[in-house]
Amino acid sequence: MKLKNLGKTDVKVTEITFGAWAIGGWMWGGADKKDALKALNESINVGMTTIDTAPVYGFGVSEEIVGAAIKGKRDKVQILTKYGMHWDKTQGEKFFSTVDNNNNPITIYKYAAKESIIKECELSLKRLKTDYIDLYQIHWPDSTTPIEETMEAVDLLITQGKVRAAGVCNYSKDQTQTAAETITTLASNQVPYSMVNRDIEKDVVPYCIENNIGILAYSPLQRGLLTGKITNDYKFNPGDNRPQTPHFKGENLKMINVFLDKLRPMAADKKATLSQLVIRWTLLQPGITVALVGARNPEQVKENAGAAHITITNEELQFINTELKKLKLIL
Repeated sequence: MKLKNLGKTDVKVTEITFGAWAIGGWMWGGADKKDALKALNESINVGMTTIDTAPVYGFGVSEEIVGAAIKGKRDKVQILTKYGMHWDKTQGEKFFSTVDNNNNPITIYKYAAKESIIKECELSLKRLKTDYIDLYQIHWPDSTTPIEETMEAVDLLITQGKVRAAGVCNYSKDQTQTAAETITTLASNQVPYSMVNRDIEKDVVPYCIENNIGILAYSPLQRGLLTGKITNDYKFNPGDNRPQTPHFKGENLKMINVFLDKLRPMAADKKATLSQLVIRWTLLQPGITVALVGARNPEQVKENAGAAHITITNEELQFINTELKKLKLIL
């Protein structure tokens, strides 16, 4: 699979990356550890060797599963993880209240002060069973800590050899600019992006292109919605919060499925699935370095990886984009 440099750094990542949120179970109605390990192993086997995880994905579970999967294979993989979201402290900015994997009430805080980051890094290294992280990213902006302090901490970790490159997630254009002007080298910004969620095109994408900062697009399948498998009668597992999100509700769900029906003949002609077509479209958009795609079993991994071999012509791109413009979602 094609490897791409992250911005101006020497860190190379696969253009389709394994997103490890779902295998942590949290907000996805649980997950099966055995299936998750098989999925990760399959991902490495098919050349999709970059894995993106975070401590909060299952409250340590996702990182621990990734650590188990990469044992003896560390030199073959690129590990991307995050910091700055806490479920075990009340410092910083309150993010939201929810429930954990056992349905216990829990409150998430955003906190990215220097000493906290250094401690978090050690905990992630322990869960991942590695001595370095390829890309270390702040998970969400923290209004209680200056960006300069946060970036200083990661620069220190890079100097110590515990981190190879620094990234941000969910940063606006202005926040990205502040981070880039503070840290020695900012590799990337990981942001939500899909056919039906294109807000970053307004200013984040142009800024990142101009300044050679990579963009990691997460949820390119809009949490599974753009696979075409989420119908009006789809049964979600308990604890799965997707039905409460705007794209999965009422008219939005209907309109998106009508749009996807228009793409099915194109996918069929290519002997591809809708998911593969959508992932390929994502990678063809200006400024997008990586598409982060989750999987819970080996079959989903194979399908995602197959998108690397799909070709979309300029005329087909124009058709897709024309149909997208007709969508009038209520978000």
